[in-house]
Amino acid sequence: MNAPEVTASQPHRAKPRLPFYYGWVVIAVAFVTMAIGVNSRTAFSLLFPPILDEFGWSRGSLAATFSIGFVLAALITPLIGMMMDRVGPRVVLPTGAVLVSTGLIAATFGTAPWHFYLTLGVLVVGGSIFMSYIGHTLFLPNWFVRRRGLALGLAFAGVGLGSVIIFPWMQHSIDTAGWRESCWVLAFVVLAVVVPLNVIFPRHKPADLGLLPDGDDAADASVQNTGEAVDRTIVDRAWVETEWTLGLAMGTARFWWLMVSFVGALYVWYAAQVHQTRYLIDVGIGAETAALALGLVGLTGVVGQIAIGHLSDRMGREWAFTIALLGFLGTFACLYLLRQWPEAWLMYLMIGLQGFLGYGTSIVFAATPSDLFAGKHYGLIFGVLATAASAGAALGPWATGLFFDIWGNYDTAFVIAMVLCIISIAAMWIAGPRKVRLVPGQVPPTSS
Repeated sequence: MNAPEVTASQPHRAKPRLPFYYGWVVIAVAFVTMAIGVNSRTAFSLLFPPILDEFGWSRGSLAATFSIGFVLAALITPLIGMMMDRVGPRVVLPTGAVLVSTGLIAATFGTAPWHFYLTLGVLVVGGSIFMSYIGHTLFLPNWFVRRRGLALGLAFAGVGLGSVIIFPWMQHSIDTAGWRESCWVLAFVVLAVVVPLNVIFPRHKPADLGLLPDGDDAADASVQNTGEAVDRTIVDRAWVETEWTLGLAMGTARFWWLMVSFVGALYVWYAAQVHQTRYLIDVGIGAETAALALGLVGLTGVVGQIAIGHLSDRMGREWAFTIALLGFLGTFACLYLLRQWPEAWLMYLMIGLQGFLGYGTSIVFAATPSDLFAGKHYGLIFGVLATAASAGAALGPWATGLFFDIWGNYDTAFVIAMVLCIISIAAMWIAGPRKVRLVPGQVPPTSS
């Protein structure tokens, strides 16, 4: 039986609106989980130098650890999407926490590159996908409609706050106690915090608690003369009313342009994230300062993700994505120049561009697929998009390390990353989410 239509004389009372406080609970749990879960993966950037120093391997061979993890993540992301649709975040997120903790502990016994491919790569990087941006993107957008970008920005800002706490501590721990002991402590934190929080609180969607999403009855709807409520954000009603399956989505050009955009974005994101600490040390910046720089990128990312998320709700996903990717383009330009002019101000400019702007990429990555393909098959559709994006995340660190091994510097790698930023921006505009659904800030005011 179809649900009754919402009219002016017959308001929808099947479910109450999401209570204000519960929206904040959902965001807070995601904030803490992201702070620990994502940074347990990013900590590879700090483990990279001491492992290289201890074993003397080439940078390309060890950087492949991160890439192998993302290859696995690319392969299992559709499975994670189906898991989320079936069992929800209370199973999916703790599963990731257990895998990451196991990988961190097992890595301390590694003595050959393939040991790290399996531990830090398959278990840590691969397992972190369950509780990282991708894992949360599979259910968080279900909870928020009107302020989806801002809500995602607040939740994802946990990555930045966690990084400014975790990375300086971890670098100090590596310098004083060693990288193995640091892995053990981080593994304990992941298990002790992430698992209980996510077993108790999250749900796949508000309907699981008998609630409507925040903003579901928001002021982006108007009433026609017939009394029928009309969602004024919709531009292409036929698209929005389609019951999207993976096959239908893959039959559209918009799906593939979105994929191109996401592949390029994650390539540049993780190429910078994995290699920047080692690169800053190479150009003469101290190890602790380089680790602080990585933490400051995350801290500025707190502001960047919230601001870009809010901007995406006001100006549109394309403009927010453009600003974010220009931040990464500027990041690589600064890194390129740092080899010639290793000045502190240039390093801090790089930090600001990467955090204040670049980290906002994650919000558009999370919000746009839900804007376009929401429905009961969304988990699988997003899983395939994220699979391709994860391939970009895998290729970025590996290719960047390979280019260094071939040419003895990062110049070519940085130029390629800047070109990919431009391609990624262009692909997002061609995909054109604004041609399907406007964000609330784009909806013209109603005439009195």
